[in-house]
Amino acid sequence: MTQFQKARDIFRTHDGMLRTSEALDHGIAPATLYNMRDQGVIVEVSRGLFRLAELPELGHPDLVIVAARVPKAVICLISALHYHMLTTQIPHYVYIALPQPIKKPRITYPPLEVVWLSHDVYEAGVEQVEMDGVMVPIYCAEKSICDSFKFRNKYGKEIAIEALKSYLQQPAEEWDLQKLLHYARIDRVESLLRPYLEVIL
Repeated sequence: MTQFQKARDIFRTHDGMLRTSEALDHGIAPATLYNMRDQGVIVEVSRGLFRLAELPELGHPDLVIVAARVPKAVICLISALHYHMLTTQIPHYVYIALPQPIKKPRITYPPLEVVWLSHDVYEAGVEQVEMDGVMVPIYCAEKSICDSFKFRNKYGKEIAIEALKSYLQQPAEEWDLQKLLHYARIDRVESLLRPYLEVIL
């Protein structure tokens, strides 16, 4: 078996995507890795992140790239609301949450908007969603709504209200108001969210 074939098999056992450090840890020589790239066997989807060229195009490229390159990142705010179809906003950044005091990741693409959260707020409401074979940490719909109220002064109260309205326009059996209020308490926005909830309902 050639070095290319061995390396391709290693990529396949890791959902077709590896960071440079991971490839080297799994025994792929640097020369083999870059020859694979130069010959079009793999593509560099972001700096230091390679993916087999034979795979279908990514359906959520920005979110998958961030999940692969920033292991502690949780997709949040407008990016999470967009994924849950609770906003008409088109995110121009990938919005991520990081636990304090981790520094902002040094990546240029995709562009990031980072919020830092305390441990309890960061840990609450995380779902693992499979996207293009990669597990992407993202806040659930209810936590994302509460986060948008928490950061209303930074990103706009209108986004938070729109998200709440969109959530409540879904069939009632899809609501989980207890869950929503649970995350509102964690985010310390329950007193702010309740009046809007009462008006909309």
